Amino acid sequence: MTNTLKVERAIMDYTQQQLADLVGVSRQTINAIEKGKYIPSTTLSLKLARVFGKHVEDFFALESED
Repeated sequence: MTNTLKVERAIMDYTQQQLADLVGVSRQTINAIEKGKYIPSTTLSLKLARVFGKHVEDFFALESED
């Protein structure tokens, strides 16, 4: 799975900590998602989508091998 979370976060001018606080996770979780080391739950994905005012598919995408 790929994501554009870091780009979306930069556009909104949020730090990792600010975004983490908005969705109720640790800064380390946001960092791991951005680096592709952690795949967020459906609930967390929907919370992130709500923060950005977008659909989940706007910043998460499956890779061909997924």
